[in-house]
Amino acid sequence: MFNDIGPLELVTIVVLAVLVFGPDKLPKVIQDVTRTIRKIREFSESAKHDIRTELGPEFKDFEFEDLNPKKFIRKQLDNDDLGLKEIRNGFDLKKEMAEVTDAVNSRESEASSSSSSSSSPSSSGGRIDMTKKPEAPDDRPPFDADAT
Repeated sequence: MFNDIGPLELVTIVVLAVLVFGPDKLPKVIQDVTRTIRKIREFSESAKHDIRTELGPEFKDFEFEDLNPKKFIRKQLDNDDLGLKEIRNGFDLKKEMAEVTDAVNSRESEASSSSSSSSSPSSSGGRIDMTKKPEAPDDRPPFDADAT
């Protein structure tokens, strides 16, 4: 519960507790705090039990910790039914980035060589130059209805 409290912080809390409550009342305060924490835990466990019984037998393996979005996503991604482990293991990011870089560099070199030689669609790798005006009045540039 208190994994992130170091020894210095713990000593500081104890010294402050002794100063605030005094050495005479400190044991009573500690008993009251532990009793309150125990009651809160019992209340939450009984509430969880009531919810599980109300949900029925279909949700017998339901865990309330799964409602945490991080844990829910982690549990779903670790599920082997989807085959995501094979996809994750078969994916090499460095190799993919190298391929993308090579493809971009080759397109840039093709574009620079095609602009110096001619502007025909076959020499530009099948790309359409959107800066040119259409040759015929019926030739319209490509239109994407979903983009507008």
